[in-house]
Amino acid sequence: MDAIRTTLQPFTHNLPVPLRDIGISLLGKTCYKTLILDLDLSSAECVKLGVSKGLGIGIVGASSVVKVPQILKLLNSQSAAGVSFLSYLLETAAFTISLAYNVRQGFPFSTYGETALIALQNIVISVLVLHFSGRGATAGVFVAGLAAAGYALASPQIVDSNALTYLQAGAGVLGVASKLPQIYTIWNEGTTGQLSAFAVFNYLAGSLVRIFTTLQEVNDPLILYGFVAGFALNAVQACQMIYHWNSAPTPASNQTLKPSSIAPSASISAKAKSPSTRRRG
Repeated sequence: MDAIRTTLQPFTHNLPVPLRDIGISLLGKTCYKTLILDLDLSSAECVKLGVSKGLGIGIVGASSVVKVPQILKLLNSQSAAGVSFLSYLLETAAFTISLAYNVRQGFPFSTYGETALIALQNIVISVLVLHFSGRGATAGVFVAGLAAAGYALASPQIVDSNALTYLQAGAGVLGVASKLPQIYTIWNEGTTGQLSAFAVFNYLAGSLVRIFTTLQEVNDPLILYGFVAGFALNAVQACQMIYHWNSAPTPASNQTLKPSSIAPSASISAKAKSPSTRRRG
């Protein structure tokens, strides 16, 4: 360890000022000195903080693309089969409230940054689901209502701190409830349809990591309980994804035939059955 420390310290002691400032802002002066300058891993508190920060930043980074596969699946298939709009509506509402709560509480961005990025992707997915379900006009109402709600939540003059705390408690319930329509849709249809496995399993891993980072950095049971409940239901969705991995869509979804595919056989049948008007001799 001493040899590694001797090799690395010339680099850690001469980091560019922007990187040094970021490190201090994330770890604090004491843990920055312990972990970066001294390369001392004997402080359990600093090590746990460093791991928590690293995982938090990793989640924020991964969240920027976590729903992209789902968006691509919807665009490529031009179908919203197996994807519940109600699920995304509830989750987006919960994320909007949580984002406003975390910002106004002044919590570290690494503990909630993915909320904003996932919420934006959820909006895109919700609009696509409505569009492919033939409810394009509803998409405009959805976006406008969400924008108005976001503005109100960000303004202390409209929603005070006490009201926002109650809303955050409700957001935890909404976040949990948002999983139920999707779980029911998969159960009812017997297939995951256009649901993205990448998004499901990343959600499962992310919610587990968020439990750890919340325990380390945020002393707020409202947020912790929401992540614990979310992890449990994300695990249910992951199990459904595995169970229905090779499932085909339900037969009912394939029973609708185009008129053009029926007409030729019908006309042939009619011709075969029509009596001949030619006089037999």
